[in-house]
Amino acid sequence: MTAPIKPDNPLRLGFLVVPNYSMIAFTSAIEPLRMANQLSQQKLYEWLTVTLDGEPVQASNGIMIQPDYAAADLPKLDMLFVCSGINVADNYSKPLASFLNKLSRQHVDLGALCTGTYLLAKSGLMENYRATIHWENLASTRDEFPRLQLTDELYEIDRDRYTCAGGTAPMDMMLQLINETCGSTLSSNISEQFMLSRVRDKHDRQRTPLHLKLGTSQPKLTEAVSLMEANVEEPITLDELSSLVGVSRRQLERLFQKYLNCVPTRYYMDLRLRQARLMLLQTDKPIVDVAMACGFVSAPHFSKCYRDYFGIPPREERRRHKVENPRP
Repeated sequence: MTAPIKPDNPLRLGFLVVPNYSMIAFTSAIEPLRMANQLSQQKLYEWLTVTLDGEPVQASNGIMIQPDYAAADLPKLDMLFVCSGINVADNYSKPLASFLNKLSRQHVDLGALCTGTYLLAKSGLMENYRATIHWENLASTRDEFPRLQLTDELYEIDRDRYTCAGGTAPMDMMLQLINETCGSTLSSNISEQFMLSRVRDKHDRQRTPLHLKLGTSQPKLTEAVSLMEANVEEPITLDELSSLVGVSRRQLERLFQKYLNCVPTRYYMDLRLRQARLMLLQTDKPIVDVAMACGFVSAPHFSKCYRDYFGIPPREERRRHKVENPRP
């Protein structure tokens, strides 16, 4: 979608919202389009909202919106973005997949905000595409869709697929779209209107880099944590970690104690447990499989570590989560 837009032929975008979608991601995508029209004093973009049945759906913040169309009545679009949020797996259905596949056959560009990437992938529309998703869902989505080229970028534009990580990342992605279709001057003027210090590049990280959190540059510590994050399923030993980073074991322990207030083994364990919790609540994988995916040798050992850290056994936490978030 790189051809310049003409005012007499505005780009029409649809936003499919599903229950518990992220309101901040939704508005962050639409507001740059509104401002593009306002600043140019031309109708460069049109947008509309849609739900599968035409009935209002509630965002995760409790706000309801009345959609413009039901899926069956949707007019011709150039692009459609799936807007999702928490409990994304509960929103997959065969009618949803059928609708999205129909648009794909009609050569409508497809995109996703926040966790909407999961719904596109579940509908069979992301195979062999590069894509991204909110960092909390990266591990579980990678596990479920191994043929999806999932990255931790802020957003990904791969041919006719547009995906972003959620939060305010849709604004950056839309500004890039505006840059491609209307030029950099307009996108820069929009960012000034929104008081953005800069338009983030797709390669900006979703999460604040560790050295910025620390307020100082500690490359060895940052490298060690990055290696831990990349080796969750098969944890590496502290001696191996020290060797790979190029410092002594004692020096590495001092760095962790000084800047992260814990020993490396504790930090590594906490990291694996937090990832396990995300998989536990986002997937239906057996607990033993979650344990193995996060580097625990047995389910009992995993359950004990999980209970010690979160104060509740993994099986009970999953049960409570399902009670508090029943599937429609």
